[in-house]
Amino acid sequence: MLKPQLHQSRSTQTLFLHKPFIHGSRRSTSLPIWSRPSLLNKQRNVRVGLIPSNTKAVSSSSSSSSDSSSTPTTTTKTTSTTTMTTTPTTIQTPTTPTTTTTTTTIVTTEVVTEKFISVKATITVTLTVGGFLSHLGLKRGLDDITDMLGQSLLLELVSAELDPKTGLEKEKVAGFAHKSRRKEGEIIYETDFKVPVHFGEVGAVLVENEHHKEMFLKDIVLDGLPYGSVHLSCNSWVHSKYDNPEKRVFFTNKSYLPSQTPNGLVRLREEELVTLRGNGQGERKFFERIYDYDVYNDLGEPDKNLRLERPVLGGIEFPYPRRCRTGRPQCETDSLSEKRSNKWYVPRDEAFSEVKQLTFSAKTVYSVMHALVPSLETAMADNDHGFAYFTAIDSLFNEGINLPPFKEQGILKTLLPRLVNVVASGDDVLRFVPPETMNRDKFFWFRDEEFARQTLAGLNPCSLKLVTKWPLKSELDPEIYGPPESAITKEIIEQEIRGFPTVQEAIREKKLFILDYHDLFLPYVSKVRKIEGTTLYGSRTLFFLTREGTLRPLAIELTRPPMDGKPQWKQVFQPSWNATGVWLWRLAKAHVLAHDSGYHQLVSHWLRTHCVTEPYIIATSRQLSVMHPIYRFLHPHFRYTMEINALARESLINAGGIIESSFSPGKYSLELSAVAYGKEWRFDQEALPADLIRRGMAVEDPTAPHGLKLTIEDYPFANDGLLMWDAIKQWVTDYVNHYYPDSSLVQTDGELQAWWTEIKTVGHADKKDEPWWPELNTPEDLIGIITTMVWVTSGHHAAVNFGQYVYAGYFPNRPTIARTNMPTEDPSPEFWKSFLKKPEVALLRCFPSQIQATRIMAVLDILSNHSPDEEYIGEKMEAAWAEEPVIKAAFERFKGRLLVIEGIIDDRNANSELKNRNGAGVVPYELLKPFSQPGVTGMGVPYSISI
Repeated sequence: MLKPQLHQSRSTQTLFLHKPFIHGSRRSTSLPIWSRPSLLNKQRNVRVGLIPSNTKAVSSSSSSSSDSSSTPTTTTKTTSTTTMTTTPTTIQTPTTPTTTTTTTTIVTTEVVTEKFISVKATITVTLTVGGFLSHLGLKRGLDDITDMLGQSLLLELVSAELDPKTGLEKEKVAGFAHKSRRKEGEIIYETDFKVPVHFGEVGAVLVENEHHKEMFLKDIVLDGLPYGSVHLSCNSWVHSKYDNPEKRVFFTNKSYLPSQTPNGLVRLREEELVTLRGNGQGERKFFERIYDYDVYNDLGEPDKNLRLERPVLGGIEFPYPRRCRTGRPQCETDSLSEKRSNKWYVPRDEAFSEVKQLTFSAKTVYSVMHALVPSLETAMADNDHGFAYFTAIDSLFNEGINLPPFKEQGILKTLLPRLVNVVASGDDVLRFVPPETMNRDKFFWFRDEEFARQTLAGLNPCSLKLVTKWPLKSELDPEIYGPPESAITKEIIEQEIRGFPTVQEAIREKKLFILDYHDLFLPYVSKVRKIEGTTLYGSRTLFFLTREGTLRPLAIELTRPPMDGKPQWKQVFQPSWNATGVWLWRLAKAHVLAHDSGYHQLVSHWLRTHCVTEPYIIATSRQLSVMHPIYRFLHPHFRYTMEINALARESLINAGGIIESSFSPGKYSLELSAVAYGKEWRFDQEALPADLIRRGMAVEDPTAPHGLKLTIEDYPFANDGLLMWDAIKQWVTDYVNHYYPDSSLVQTDGELQAWWTEIKTVGHADKKDEPWWPELNTPEDLIGIITTMVWVTSGHHAAVNFGQYVYAGYFPNRPTIARTNMPTEDPSPEFWKSFLKKPEVALLRCFPSQIQATRIMAVLDILSNHSPDEEYIGEKMEAAWAEEPVIKAAFERFKGRLLVIEGIIDDRNANSELKNRNGAGVVPYELLKPFSQPGVTGMGVPYSISI
């Protein structure tokens, strides 16, 4: 039998062709061949003909039916049958007629009508400086031509369903989007699709960027579908097909557990995760979105100078969390270290928004290092020169520093708009803005009560511990570090704690507290003292809780281990009523504050927020699909963190960077944080209630607010933090219980279990065998894990970051480095005589140098800034959350709680009975107020660690 001949006119610009599909045992070809959108609504006649050798049958059909929501298309089916007619045969002579057989082929035509729905896609692309629509370069011109031809973006709609008859994925519906209009900061693209009525729900859209430059795709909206509009929140960079031919997949905003994934999306869900994991090979390219792990082996720069060699952090010797792998080549002089370059890879969607890039970010810090610091060094001829008088420190806020001309005019004014002022002569002047603490009380830093208050309501309120044992004793090896007993005796303490006859009674009544930097710092004393221009001690500082609920400093112990042929040296300093004792006490406080500043920056801030969170982010993108509800919950809490961490490795924590050059531990700074990670960090104790209990600052009490009884009732960080913790936990509980109503769903969620396993065994590989890791078997387990992560990235980070300029902008309050030994440690007669004659000079020499102080002040101003596009916790609802009415309602309740917290904190700060947050010249504690305006405000809790 001959096959039908298909005749039809062809379009010169074909968009796509439906492939034949199987329907039972019959074949049919879907028509018409679709071309440009303008042609899609036309009806066409189809003729099907068959011409056998001796029989001809022709059928023609024309479709004219239509309705308001769909366009029909005719499909012709042809079958054939053979009929045999036979007469009886007999033996005949040649003249007898023979029997004849006639075969007739009958052609039947069946008309099948398939309807299509008109669907309109609206695509929003954000204008960017460096990507597509930047109006720069030759590729920009090529992209203009592509736009003109209407082929800017190729979109393919993916059905969430498999074909019920074949069990295969349904054919995708494709179309090119064309530029439609321009809005402020955005370009709108549009296209129309003809979607078969039996296509099912759209579950995803594949996107191919036809331009030569990447573009930032904000969202896609599909209108005209029978079940309503479909929204896809993209917020992602889409690479050029010339960089990578693989199409990007964007799923709809509806979230699914792996077991509940629509069958038409299972393959795409799995393949997208494979893409994000990469193969662990080669150097990562700028446009890639690959998440993988590596150790911290790029902090040093030994190929440039062997003095810049640094040990690898991550492994047996120096346990550490893992960072994102970049795949750069190894150093020539150290095969364990990775070469540094001016290109710092992070997965493309982890990069800062351009608003953040152009306002306050670590990129500004980088510019400060490469523009401001050299200028300061030029303006200040002697890098080691300190401040001769306290009035010289005040002049930083009054007159400022005249800076030499820059190659690029006004560069610092652009980078540091708060700090750099242009005087009448047109010169750049670096003039610091007085912090709020200094505005309220110029001598706040001098007062002992403020020194103690800031342990509860200052920049590092998470180091103070309750004293539970006496005598105080070191756990270090006495053969190496000398006698372990503290020099702080019970006689010294009992002399100060009037009203309590013994130390043991004070301990029973929970009245003694300590800042203990003895065992962590002491092993580094001899190493640090070999660095010119700095010194170090191990230290203990004791406080007493007064009847008013405030702390009173009792004693400071400074210790030097045996070194350079000298025995262990340690001495106790106390508040004094004689002139010499007063100045020695002030110098001892300067050393302790330098220790606290270093611990705050390296442990409380960098390690406990930035550093430990990066493995959570990597594992989330490698193991949880973007469709996963836990991914969508955590995503706003991880935004921008990998970028700020990469920039920190570039300019802040690197060898010779800002931290090493301005903090007491010097080149051992990050190594010291690794020691702290190995000794102190536990995931299960990063939850705020667990942290307070660990430090003896609270005990469990079911009858108390938050289920905890605070050891110090007026503890601003703890009081406000617990409000935030409870609000976060309730929001997490509502969210998790919606998706995981029973434990079996948690236990059988393969993505979730792989995520938690990878965090423990790869992201924090050096602690993978620790018994304290929480199990993940129940919704309650998941709630605890997620709440801890969210608290660390939001509340904890806000408490230790956004007050940096407020409390350390006037550096005598929190010097980052102590440059000279105590006058009583092996003094020469000349030095002691000089100290007695001019003790103020000894204190100024101990403080940071001019270059160190101004560099840190400029950096802290930047790091304390809220970007204009800051996203505060609870302020904005994620699009995926709004898809589920239950989640949407839970979020609105969460937001309402945060607004209530704002009012509670305001009331607390106005309460004169709370001495740790209210009083003459006292800055109110607002670091955990959820919302803020842009700038240096000393308040506001962003979703994520973004600066």
